[in-house]
Amino acid sequence: MSFFIEPVARLVREFGKLPGIGPKSAQRLTYYLLRETDEEARALAEAILSLKKEIGLCSICFNVTDHDPCSICQSKERNHATICVVEKPSDIAPLERTGKYKGLYHVLHGTINPAQGITTENLRIKELLARLQDSSIEEVIIAINPNMEGETTALYLQHIIAPLNIRVTHLARGLPFGAELEYADDMTLNQAIEGRQEFK
Repeated sequence: MSFFIEPVARLVREFGKLPGIGPKSAQRLTYYLLRETDEEARALAEAILSLKKEIGLCSICFNVTDHDPCSICQSKERNHATICVVEKPSDIAPLERTGKYKGLYHVLHGTINPAQGITTENLRIKELLARLQDSSIEEVIIAINPNMEGETTALYLQHIIAPLNIRVTHLARGLPFGAELEYADDMTLNQAIEGRQEFK
């Protein structure tokens, strides 16, 4: 039995679906919005709707963007001979913050995880291979979260890219096993990019 009237219970349920938001945080957010003015609540609702309406995926790298291709893929100042492969769009921001990486990206939108039914077919791997047919690509940096699924995916990518005679590297192991790239500090990522190593 819910202790909340239905409109409150509904919003608590919706907030509770967000990553990192437990039941207490969901209640706090709901009651915070109840205290806000109609204008502030409307601004939040419109920002969410605008996000869903105006944001799509870049047709080249599959990062989130409000125009296609995205600004990174279009930039003439980036190194178009290097592609950094990441698991999810939110992994790009911390790499960009370091200021060390100036190449392009490719977002897989997941990792190989048979237990959850995620195979190579569910990821943007075919699209990556299509990009690698371009003879100007010299290096692929695999920057996937260092956990079991990430390691499996990285090894698979190395296996299918190696025959293309493209250098395949991975971030240096300053990142602890099981850590999320998204939450790594700038110095650790800096060292991981600069100290990247060839796949053996």
